[in-house]
Amino acid sequence: MSETAEQYKARLEGYTAGKDPIAMQREAPQTLASLIEGVAEAELTRRPAPGKWSVTEILAHLAEDELTSTWRYRQMLEQDGIELRGFDQDLWARVGDYASWKPQDALAMFRLLREANLRMFAHLTPEQWQRHGVHSERGKLTVRDLCRHMAAHDINHIEQVRRILAR
Repeated sequence: MSETAEQYKARLEGYTAGKDPIAMQREAPQTLASLIEGVAEAELTRRPAPGKWSVTEILAHLAEDELTSTWRYRQMLEQDGIELRGFDQDLWARVGDYASWKPQDALAMFRLLREANLRMFAHLTPEQWQRHGVHSERGKLTVRDLCRHMAAHDINHIEQVRRILAR
């Protein structure tokens, strides 16, 4: 049974409750690097089930979602209240040919984009953290909300990678 949008949101909120989302974001690339270290590329590119992403495809998704978030943060900082469009992650995976990516390349892209965002976070004023956009699926979203969401999104996929590699 698939979870509802509200169940997904509640699960992600649980990942960050009482935690520092910036610290969580800082740790995510290293956690992923540790998880895939020494794992054969064939294992990382194997899909756990038909229609499910491989570890490499998850890493590519994280990289491209970080690219999207990088743009969203900066758009909200530049233009408070801007419209933030959702995207079709399955389409992005197909047209981006995530299955052909090298796991280390996907992880490197994710890490570099994340580092750029972490540098930006260090310079935001309290007012900038409260600037917002209106997401087409999630409604009003501040820079702080997006930061927390991305930390939870990382944990969601880190746990998915752990489950895949435990099989």
